[in-house]
Amino acid sequence: MKIKAAVVRQKTGPFHIEELELDEPREDEVLVRIAGAGLCHTDLAARDQHMPIPLPIVLGHEGSGIVEKVGSRVESVSPGDHVVLSYLSCGACPMCRKGMENYCLKTFPYNFGGFRPDGSTTLHKNGEAIHGAFFSQSSFASHALANERNTVKVPRDVPIEILGPLGCGVQTGAGSVINSLRPQAGASITVFGTGGVGMSAILAAVVSGCATIIAVDVNEERLRIARQLGATHAINPNSANPVEAIREIAEIGVEYALDTTGIPEVITQAVESMAPAGRCGLIGRTSADARVSLSIGTVLQGRSIFGIIEGDAVPDLFIPRLIELYEQGRFPFDKMIRLYDLEQINEAAADSESGTTLKPVLRP
Repeated sequence: MKIKAAVVRQKTGPFHIEELELDEPREDEVLVRIAGAGLCHTDLAARDQHMPIPLPIVLGHEGSGIVEKVGSRVESVSPGDHVVLSYLSCGACPMCRKGMENYCLKTFPYNFGGFRPDGSTTLHKNGEAIHGAFFSQSSFASHALANERNTVKVPRDVPIEILGPLGCGVQTGAGSVINSLRPQAGASITVFGTGGVGMSAILAAVVSGCATIIAVDVNEERLRIARQLGATHAINPNSANPVEAIREIAEIGVEYALDTTGIPEVITQAVESMAPAGRCGLIGRTSADARVSLSIGTVLQGRSIFGIIEGDAVPDLFIPRLIELYEQGRFPFDKMIRLYDLEQINEAAADSESGTTLKPVLRP
């Protein structure tokens, strides 16, 4: 079928709106008419070739929409269902068999390869293969092909165009607090970096009952929004040393810290700002060979540091729970969202990079 999609054809180049040909769904695939697709740092990192993604490609990995067709073996969704698209796992490796699909050993080829797992492409243009299947969706388009494994059925009474970010960025930030750090009510936490992922973590800290929620960012507007969403304190590293400022708020340090920046110096600050036996989660992406410097004395006081992928969430369970919290008015993630038409994707990308918009969502 013919679809409209945003194609990246060169490193750091613009998105081009083009008419492409999309395959019919195979037996385990789902055809989704996209209603909204979140744009985040991972899409821009792929555009800029910070990871080895083949070009030309259609990106987009936070899609939401309505099912139009399903393959013969698909049982979990039917035409007309509202769905959110998340990441794909193989379901067969040792990590998947442990129920830890977010650490699937085939995560990179299944989500970043630009092909289906069997090496075939889903998109073409006049005989030219266009790479797709980004996170098994490529949702910067009017329609996307997903796998049943990364398709999550959601209620029909919630605006479908805003739900896409739940599939990755919001799930990652919120899940890192709720599923990974698991703070007790009354606990203290610092979130370093208040983009869409960090703001989602702050919302989750509020839901978890944290008494002290400290936001750290160099962007004053984001710090203002963080306070609106529930942060009790805000620190700008350009005007105060974060470790010293945090210890003025929590004398022995905070119990939990979450880094969303991936900056080694910031990670060091996050660990050093914690109380003894504090736990620090890392979800910020950086180069694979980056190194973090920590004193032995800091670590020997029981402080721990660990990585988190996709918020340790099982999307089929966690995304509906976030939607339920949203419907109760306790998880207002929509306050981060600004809607753009798909044709405005380059404007949305620029606004995201400048910090003007926390979470752009593209509507075909």
